[in-house]
Amino acid sequence: VQLQASGGGLVQAGGSLRLSCAASGRTFSRYAMGWFRQAPGKEREFVAVISGSGGRTYYADSVKGRFTISRDNAKNTVYLQMNSLKPEDTAVYYCAGDSDGAIVTTKPNYWGQGTLVTVSS
Repeated sequence: VQLQASGGGLVQAGGSLRLSCAASGRTFSRYAMGWFRQAPGKEREFVAVISGSGGRTYYADSVKGRFTISRDNAKNTVYLQMNSLKPEDTAVYYCAGDSDGAIVTTKPNYWGQGTLVTVSS
C-alpha cells in the first residue's frame, strides 16, 4: 500500500489542523493505520492508531483529549484532527499502516512521506 500525507502547516498555539493520509489499493480496510511524529532533534514517536474497521482507537498520553484519529474506508483515507495545538506538537507527522495490528504502533511496514506541522507560541 502507498500512503500520501497532507494537511500540515503553520498554526498558532490553541489552533487546529486536520491531517489526511490517502492510501492506494483495494484492501485499505484490512490495515490498521497510525500517525507518528518526529520533532527536531528527537526520535520519532507514536501519536495515534485506528483499527481497520475504525471501531478501535488508541492515543499517546501527550495527545489524548486533543487529537482524534478517524478513517473513511470508502475514500481510503485516514485523518488526524488536531485541536488545542501546543508548540511542543511541532513536528513532521507521518502516517503509517500495517495489516498486523500488533505491530502498527511500533514498527508498521508502510509509511507515507511526512507533513510538517509548526505551532507558534
